[in-house]
Amino acid sequence: MIKKLVFVLLVGILFMSCGGGENEKMKVAIDSLTRALEESHEVANTLQQVGVMMDSIDANRQALRLGMVEGTSYTDYQARMNDINNYVKDSQKKIEDLENALKKSRGTSNAFSATIKKLKADLESRNKEILELQAQVDKYRNENQNLIQTVTLQEAELGDKEAKIIQKEQELALIEARIQELMIQSKMSEGDSYYARGEAIEEAANRTKLAPRKKKETYQEALEMYKKALSLGVAKAQAKITEMEDKVK
Repeated sequence: MIKKLVFVLLVGILFMSCGGGENEKMKVAIDSLTRALEESHEVANTLQQVGVMMDSIDANRQALRLGMVEGTSYTDYQARMNDINNYVKDSQKKIEDLENALKKSRGTSNAFSATIKKLKADLESRNKEILELQAQVDKYRNENQNLIQTVTLQEAELGDKEAKIIQKEQELALIEARIQELMIQSKMSEGDSYYARGEAIEEAANRTKLAPRKKKETYQEALEMYKKALSLGVAKAQAKITEMEDKVK
């Protein structure tokens, strides 16, 4: 807000010091700067949505892995898979929105194109894994129509999958770090970022079918994010803190 006020004052001074023709040129230049600021704000808002999306995808992935390890009925598994598929579609739409926003931004798209490409590749990889997992579950379902108790993997396969999961977690951490850096560069406050992450984690807990203990742990994670947001001056986080404290009791 202070920067905008200084900008307006400087513009006023420049208008006062310029002649009629120069005023017109100055107005054109100022209009161009104003559009650039609006585009930058649009990119910042979309980046915040992407940050929320990545947290939600990560939480859904953890829930899916937990269900495969602990075992689940086919009905519960199918419901969870439907939730995840719907969320992947929502994620793809958000990435498309981000690309469209960056295309409208002059001189900004090049700075974010690598991040967008990485996000798309990561989402496509996850979608492929989900499809493969669905095919595997369908195979077991055809062999046993009554119940799917546990998907058993051989030790070598499990080790390989765990290594891939760790690698993907590291990739997600790098992407999240980059997004956080871009958020800071776009003048987003740290408190708003924590609040957004808290909402993402809370949404993941609400939308996925977790074991009661795991759901409570997820709400606890959301609570910590809201507390950090409140400590950084985000007053609206107090209501969320009260709500989460009731859920983790």
